[in-house]
Amino acid sequence: MEIQAMDELSAAYIKLRSERDQLKLAYDDADEVLIDAMTVIENQMLDVMNATNANSISTTNATVMRSVRSRYNPSDWGEVYKLIAKHAAFGLLEKRIHNGNMKDFLEQHPDEYPAGMNVDSRYAVTVRRKSST
Repeated sequence: MEIQAMDELSAAYIKLRSERDQLKLAYDDADEVLIDAMTVIENQMLDVMNATNANSISTTNATVMRSVRSRYNPSDWGEVYKLIAKHAAFGLLEKRIHNGNMKDFLEQHPDEYPAGMNVDSRYAVTVRRKSST
């Protein structure tokens, strides 16, 4: 009886996952159209602000602001790490652990487990659809 129940549960799971995938695709397609339309309008507003050298324009509908957004993307991480170490500027990094790399590291260096490292391990279920042949 347990195998039959698992067969029914896995079939229901796969059906729901497929429905979610279809909904996500439909949402992503519709959202992309809206994002593209918004980008066109943003570029038009930026053109107006650049032409008038305005950083802020108040309208009856909104306040439109122009700002500089910078993203930093190192091409030489070794140099970045040297700079961070030299100035102890660890705040330049985001505080998160790459889970897969940490797992591999701890498997290779079991005696190097850092103090204060918390691990949340749980069983998980993975469902793989069988190909119909």
